[in-house]
Amino acid sequence: VPPAAAGFSEMRGERLGSWVVSYTGMSADNIKGLLLAVSSSLFIGASFIVKKKGLKKAGASGVRAGVGGYSYLLEPLWWIGLITMVVGEIANFAAYAFAPAILVTPLGALSIIISAVLARIILREKLHIFGVLGCVLCVVGSTTIVLHAPAEREIESVAEVWDLATEPGFLLYAAIVLTAAFVLIFHFVPQYGQTHIMVYIGICSLFGSLSVMSVKALGIALKLTFSGMNQLVYPQTWFFTLVVIACIVTQMNYLNKALDTFNTAVVSPIYYTMFTSLTILASVIMFKDWDRQNPTQIVTEMCGFVTILSGTFLLHKTKDMVDGMTVSNRIYLSEFLNTRMRMRMNLKEFLSGLLLIGFLSGHRGA
Repeated sequence: VPPAAAGFSEMRGERLGSWVVSYTGMSADNIKGLLLAVSSSLFIGASFIVKKKGLKKAGASGVRAGVGGYSYLLEPLWWIGLITMVVGEIANFAAYAFAPAILVTPLGALSIIISAVLARIILREKLHIFGVLGCVLCVVGSTTIVLHAPAEREIESVAEVWDLATEPGFLLYAAIVLTAAFVLIFHFVPQYGQTHIMVYIGICSLFGSLSVMSVKALGIALKLTFSGMNQLVYPQTWFFTLVVIACIVTQMNYLNKALDTFNTAVVSPIYYTMFTSLTILASVIMFKDWDRQNPTQIVTEMCGFVTILSGTFLLHKTKDMVDGMTVSNRIYLSEFLNTRMRMRMNLKEFLSGLLLIGFLSGHRGA
């Protein structure tokens, strides 16, 4: 290629890139993170359904995961779901290397939409019209956050991330999270794990917020390594790797229990809400995302997040609605009809008794 042509091509590429950035109001790294986060949601949303299908199939022939069984490990369908989730998590992992957590994490709402729709189609779980409205609200809230997310903080080494992680504020947060998680595991799981959905999901969300911070640190380390600045020589990189592995293994274990015990259409939105809230809090404390934004941007992001929460709330509250009738209404109507039927039967018996008495009296008189 002639130098002049190469120079023109490079200039045109730079102009196109700058046009995209100026048109969308987002940095090039944020756009990469956005695309990776969206693809991640597609894979993760589908994985919930495939894994649920595998858990049901395994539970039919062995001990259910919800009561401590691990027969799902022998079920190929569960492994397909796991591989799908891993692909989604890898895309999510890469997204954190390019964009701030306050942008990437809320986009997990898209996985709720995918999960809810596929649960309706494949698992035959119910999705009311207001559930569809909830999906729309999730999309609107996600779009709002995407358009107002802060630019990624410039970090030049994993040691800089370590300095952020060892500041008093984040150390206090980590201590509170670990204490709460262990209390849930050792005190609440044996008593309330099978009846209260917040126990399993609380454990997943608490460990999830720590795993995201470690994933982001590890992603930054790999990104810098691939750009020529080797970060694998730092012990902090391997420490973050161990934290990621430990947190993900714990999350997977209790997420399996939640999926096997409760309705998928309930697990997904509640898990998303708790996980996202704690992750945003952890990111604000550790990476100080809001220090680079004005109050208007922060309020707009929070409005977007509240919109997403409203959508997930609708999905949760309408999970058992069918044709405008909730389960409680159906039970009430069923009891009402049964009562009316018993009253009619009693009335018929009463009238039949009167007729019989009259017939016998007339017969005796004759």
